Parts: sequence; structure tokens; C-alpha cells
Amino acid sequence: MQDLMRDVLASVGGFELVGTAATETAATDWLMRHKGEWDLAIMDLLLGEGSGFTLVSRCHREPTAGSVLVFSDFVTPVVRERCLRLGADRVISKAEFGELRAYLQAFPGRVQEAEPA
Repeated sequence: MQDLMRDVLASVGGFELVGTAATETAATDWLMRHKGEWDLAIMDLLLGEGSGFTLVSRCHREPTAGSVLVFSDFVTPVVRERCLRLGADRVISKAEFGELRAYLQAFPGRVQEAEPA
């Protein structure tokens, strides 16, 4: 998923990738070291170790956290509702790739690139 996100963020523009993690432990460590230094976390629920649900909840409890987007193959109505209750700002299934692009293009923290003169 990390390579896909790099490509999507680059194609949409206006984002700087500041960190990645493949496990709950690595993501938690990164989030604790970089409090208040990110605007958007895009996370999968299925990780190499641990749970994306725990990360969503952890981000929601952090007052300096940015927005949390869950992007996963594992999205059902029940899972979507659980993620939203845990504090996710948006939940998008990987099958809804166009919705991901639309969300990123409209994201309020996105840096708009200047039009050429």
C-alpha cells in the first residue's frame, strides 16, 4: 500500500509524505515522535502486525492529531461504522479508488500549487 499511496499523493499533488509504517508498533512509535507534525494519516486496517483499529483510536485521542483516513479492502458497513466511532474522519474501501482521489483533491490541508504565469 505504501507504494500506491506515494503514487497517488504524487499524482494529486499538494502533499508531502512525511512517514510510513507497516505495523501498529512502528506506526505508534512514529506518531508519538511526530505529534502535531502531520495533517493526514492514511491507514489500512490490516497491518503486518497489530490493528489499524487501535491506530485510529490512538490518533483520535491525541489532541494535536490531523485527519485520519482509513483506506482498506476490509470495509463493510459494520467496519465503516466502527472506524467512524473510533475517530476516523473518513473510511474508503480500496474498491472505491476514485473516491480516494476525490477526497485527497478536496482535502483542506492540501497545498495548492501555483498556476504558471
